Amino acid sequence: MDHERHHGHLSPSQIAKREVVEQIKEKIQNSESFVIIDYKGLTVAQDTEFRAEFRKNDVEYKVLKNTLFKKALNELGYTEFDEALNGPSAFAFGTSDAIAPAKVAAESIKKFNAMKIKCGMFDKKFADASVCDAMSKVPNRETLLGMLVSVLSAPMRGLAVALNAVAEQKGE
Repeated sequence: MDHERHHGHLSPSQIAKREVVEQIKEKIQNSESFVIIDYKGLTVAQDTEFRAEFRKNDVEYKVLKNTLFKKALNELGYTEFDEALNGPSAFAFGTSDAIAPAKVAAESIKKFNAMKIKCGMFDKKFADASVCDAMSKVPNRETLLGMLVSVLSAPMRGLAVALNAVAEQKGE
């Protein structure tokens, strides 16, 4: 690799590619998560709707070159994504909500009966299609917090009784 060579030897198009790779690396590092989507089968109208849905959920959606995305990931030390980076690839980055990219993608895939999620990254770790699918089913933060609150405000007496029983067994 000729990383050592200075920009002076690079052609304008190589410099442009280099800049894109750096931008992608930054995006990956600043995102809570991302998913890679094979967007085959989408009509123009559906694509517009799909993009609007992402925007509403604070997800950045971009079609990027596989080679550049792969290079960015490789430079960050990830090679697990290499085989997914073939054919049509769109990238959805979750900046504030890690679940949103997978959730919006999965819902749109169901709705349009097109596309598929290839893989993604959650918590800076590679996630295959099945993990992305599982993540897409996790309720969003509000729902999660709501569920937690209802669990926590459930009759405390029941919990106290259960804990007591456990304590008594231990005491015997």
